[in-house]
Amino acid sequence: MNSALDDVRSRHFPGLSRIGALLADPGRAAMLWSLMDGTARPAGELTMIAGLSPSAASAHLARLTDGGLLALEVSGRHRYYRIATPDIAAAIEALANLARASAPQAAPQRPASAVPLEMRYARTCYDHLAGELAVRLFDGMLARRWLSTPDADSATRESSALDTTPDGTLAFAQLGIDVTAQRARRRRFACTCIDWSERRPHLGGALGAAYLEACETHSWIEHTAKRRVLRVTPAGQRHFEAFLSGR
Repeated sequence: MNSALDDVRSRHFPGLSRIGALLADPGRAAMLWSLMDGTARPAGELTMIAGLSPSAASAHLARLTDGGLLALEVSGRHRYYRIATPDIAAAIEALANLARASAPQAAPQRPASAVPLEMRYARTCYDHLAGELAVRLFDGMLARRWLSTPDADSATRESSALDTTPDGTLAFAQLGIDVTAQRARRRRFACTCIDWSERRPHLGGALGAAYLEACETHSWIEHTAKRRVLRVTPAGQRHFEAFLSGR
């Protein structure tokens, strides 16, 4: 009987309980969160972050690696760990948003110091731009009426559909973005994505990915040695300042 029930559970909830169990331990959660900047950290550093003994930390890291959440990189005698895939990082961010949104209203807000400083301004969120800059640019796009929303409140929801206005379609085309081609992709065209450090929406979906690619093409944004941290170039600073000031 139990075996049959387990089979049903595995078919209807593939891997969810296993992933949930990996994330449920505070020590493992602390290790994962410390790696959200895209870096690879040595086992000793993760041990101190989690506040565990070396033997306990080693067991937890093995579970996270075997479970597919972490990837192991060996350099000589040193062992480094990083988030295994962008999808896993995006899932952890989504869960962090959910945890904060479902917390009692009286609970204290997460301090800004909990977010790595270098990730606050500009970083990738899966394949689109995130951070303070992304939130400000999204606000600017709405102010310029490049984007339309189904209703007045939708831009503040976790993931709401967006569309381009005629002015927006033209403006994106001037950036080198073919809106029609983005609509034809097998994914959501454009949507809000709540930024986990700013707690406000930025632009996601195919259009968000195309916008980040355009920023890279124009040399306004560059990738850094850290996987998810982005650098705004001097040309990018001038462009974004002009856009945000309404020029």
